[in-house]
Amino acid sequence: MHEALQLADLIAASGRLVVLTGAGCSTESGIPDYRSPGGVWSRHKPIYYSAFAGSAEIRRFYWARSFRGWQRFSAARPNGAHVALADLERTGRVAQLITQNVDDLHQEAGSRQVVQLHGRNRLVVCLGCGTRTPRQEMQDRLAELNAEWIARAAWEGLAADEADFAPDGDAELAESLVGDFRVPGCQLCGGVLKPDVVFFGEVVPPERVSESMAAVDRADTLLVVGSSLTVWSGFRFVKRASDRGIAIAIVNIGPTRGDDLCHLKIEERCGLVLSAAVEALGISAVDGSDVAKPETRNQKPETIQIDLKVESQEPGMGGGSRPGETTPH
Repeated sequence: MHEALQLADLIAASGRLVVLTGAGCSTESGIPDYRSPGGVWSRHKPIYYSAFAGSAEIRRFYWARSFRGWQRFSAARPNGAHVALADLERTGRVAQLITQNVDDLHQEAGSRQVVQLHGRNRLVVCLGCGTRTPRQEMQDRLAELNAEWIARAAWEGLAADEADFAPDGDAELAESLVGDFRVPGCQLCGGVLKPDVVFFGEVVPPERVSESMAAVDRADTLLVVGSSLTVWSGFRFVKRASDRGIAIAIVNIGPTRGDDLCHLKIEERCGLVLSAAVEALGISAVDGSDVAKPETRNQKPETIQIDLKVESQEPGMGGGSRPGETTPH
């Protein structure tokens, strides 16, 4: 594949490569994206943070959808793109990976220098006391609390391949099916529980933006994998790289907001291109037994207390969206 060879040459010539990934990086793992033809937004719209935080009814609707989608989301495993990027980091060719995804598949493939801009869907955070617990624990609590609701569910079971879901595991479910679905509160303080991800309309934590921007400033090449760059949350890094004269390559099916700024654009499946580029570089994939498994897929993390007070800030400053733009979860 000629384009993969071009990408391999770009990687080989780079002294400090930074990678930015989006939902398209995980589609080959069975997790859909938002904006491609047939993507999630062509079927249903996400729940915004203000609606989630302000309405118990919306939270019941969200968690019923999330309950249905979790089985399929949690079954996803790294694909060729995740493995290739982990191999590039392992051999010293990737200095930093910035991801807009919340699925932990980069870490599961072996990447360690990772900033997850939009959080982690495998954790749940209490909006009252800040305690974080595993998402699987929430799934178990939801199942126990809603045993009767599940028994009379209006669909044929909850098979993983039957749930039409989003990149954060939010599955399609008619409001009429929610009924008396019940949502537990925090076991420590009784507060509202939310997936530990940045919802649409929510602010990306400024420290994650600062760390990522610093990595871009130190880079000589920025590789974008599987992102349309439609929202400012990701595009800001491409704009910064362009302003600083940093080489930009994009691997994405379909147009992106950064196409006019990049030096190389490849419209092909991410896993196919990256695997071919890694092979062209002569990098041998690590044996599966050597890839570190994520500690938090099914294990309980240490209890973490955080200060949830957010300073007032202008849109687009310190990690938020520009006016008229939203963050992606």
